Amino acid sequence: MVQLNINGREFGVEVDPSTPILWALRDNLNMTGTKFGCGAALCGACTVHLDGAPVRACVTPVGSAVGRKITTIEAIGQDPVGKAVQAAWIRHDVPQCGYCQSGQVMSATALLRANRAPNDADIDSAMSGNICRCGTYQRIRVAIKDAAATLA
Repeated sequence: MVQLNINGREFGVEVDPSTPILWALRDNLNMTGTKFGCGAALCGACTVHLDGAPVRACVTPVGSAVGRKITTIEAIGQDPVGKAVQAAWIRHDVPQCGYCQSGQVMSATALLRANRAPNDADIDSAMSGNICRCGTYQRIRVAIKDAAATLA
């Protein structure tokens, strides 16, 4: 049994400590907002926050999260920065297919927590590990700048 703090709640999960966080979330806890994309930490669809920092849940073992705080897309709107990001995403019609968007929102929220006035290079750097196969990168950039302005 592995004890995890997810979205402010404690969960006991019956998994091997080497199991990726992604599978504990999806298969054991039915939290399906975090998506499987590549399984190799290359696409960003599985991004969650571990103590506020974005990590790829497909390669991060649950054992490394014991005693730490995991935040998923299911709870990011409870955070003022996450709420601003989600609102900007809606205002700018960012999603097309939507598959990568939970990871995109998680990465954008982490960026704006660290930097409330990101320039294009900051955005490119923070979002570089997130792939959008629909190509909504320009809308993502506009939404991040909009969320930053809302938070200013």
